[in-house]
Amino acid sequence: MTTDAKVESISTTLVENGDGTLVEPTSSGWRRLGSANRSVQFVLAAALILGVSMTFVGSLVSQQIRLAAAQSAGEGAAIYMEAFLDEYVQELASARNLKPESTQAIDALMQQTSLNSHIVSVKIWLPDGSNVYSSKRPVFYYHPAGPIAAAMQGEVVTRLSPLDHDEHAYERSFNQPLYETYVPLREFGSGRIIAIGEFYEMEHEIASIHLQVWAIIAAATLAMLLLLFLIVRRGDRIIDRQQAILRQQMCEREALHQQNTALQQRVNTASHEFATINELTHRRLGADLHDGPAQLLTLILLRLDELAALSTSTTREPLETIRNAAQESLREIRGISRGLALPEINELNLDELLKLVVQRHEQRSETKVQLDLGELPEALSLSYKICVYRLVQEALNNAFHHAGGQGQRVSAECRQGVLEVQVAETGAGIDKGLQAATGSHRSRLGLVGMRYRVESLGGTFELESAPGQGTRVTARFDLHDDENCQ
Repeated sequence: MTTDAKVESISTTLVENGDGTLVEPTSSGWRRLGSANRSVQFVLAAALILGVSMTFVGSLVSQQIRLAAAQSAGEGAAIYMEAFLDEYVQELASARNLKPESTQAIDALMQQTSLNSHIVSVKIWLPDGSNVYSSKRPVFYYHPAGPIAAAMQGEVVTRLSPLDHDEHAYERSFNQPLYETYVPLREFGSGRIIAIGEFYEMEHEIASIHLQVWAIIAAATLAMLLLLFLIVRRGDRIIDRQQAILRQQMCEREALHQQNTALQQRVNTASHEFATINELTHRRLGADLHDGPAQLLTLILLRLDELAALSTSTTREPLETIRNAAQESLREIRGISRGLALPEINELNLDELLKLVVQRHEQRSETKVQLDLGELPEALSLSYKICVYRLVQEALNNAFHHAGGQGQRVSAECRQGVLEVQVAETGAGIDKGLQAATGSHRSRLGLVGMRYRVESLGGTFELESAPGQGTRVTARFDLHDDENCQ
């Protein structure tokens, strides 16, 4: 039987439901939206992660730059002021006040130099914290001792001023943070610190650097986001193309699977029908042998009996030889006829069928067969019954002819929808390497027939044998697809 199958390519792509099933999408726009959503989700996640990371890095870098720039600016301005102020504070080595001439000279210096472009005010303090000069009057108030004490140790102290003391009335008028720097002023010759110079510097230069840092970080973050988005978008398109190809292949595979399933069902149906037709043919052949050659041989035997009564002593012996040959032929034909014609097994269940075939073999061969039956289905399709009957019948015949009926055993059991039938004997066994060369033609034909019967119903056939270990024939049938199996 040949069957032509044709599978056409299906161009419709499918999308996946929440339960994993594939359905046709309502429109291609949903697929584009899903792809866009992946890119948008990535951009949002990357923006969040990069934003947090770059904010932390920017804050850390900005803080370090702010501190470094403030320290550098303070030290530079301190050196510049030391060079100008040291000359006018030498008198504080022996006095507690500046002369009016020195005060006027410092005022003129602050007006004429480039320091007034970013220096807000200048103050001079004695080591005890009393103020002796301020570029913005009034004077004569005391400064907290903390920064002055550090400057008295020879350090240049720069900090962002809180502008929270009375002395900061003028500085607070700028409404912006100011850096205050404390510079030790030394006596010529001895190097002794005789006063502390303090000046306030605007933050705008440092703020400008701060803004530049954040601008660079923001630009780098945006560049990374854009680059990552382009990479992900390209990957999305590749994934979309691959998914479309996979969906198409899945549709084609599903169509092919359906075609194969339909063909397999047709093959199984044909196999079952063939088995039924084959048994009907066997029955007809058995009936024809019984009604044809068997009857003719019976007639020949009757005529030979009549001739024997009329024969002489010289002709009686040849007639007896012919009569014996005719009787042997009649027995052979009747045996073949009985083997071809099955009993009415349609009404028998599998348990009764196996008992029947074993009983007939015991009667015919005058040997014993051990029968072990497990749990078996009550109902089974006729094609399976015929196959099991013929399998056990042929296997027992082989056991009788080749092993003399030694250790004949038939077992059957159904587990989880799989029927297993086994026929074994404990004879001399078969050498598989020499089986084809030494086995009889009838034996080889019987094994081939058993295998064909089993495999035509989708079952598996196994032959296990070795010299001195007997032979075991096993057949297994999957009954899940048998509608009559109960």
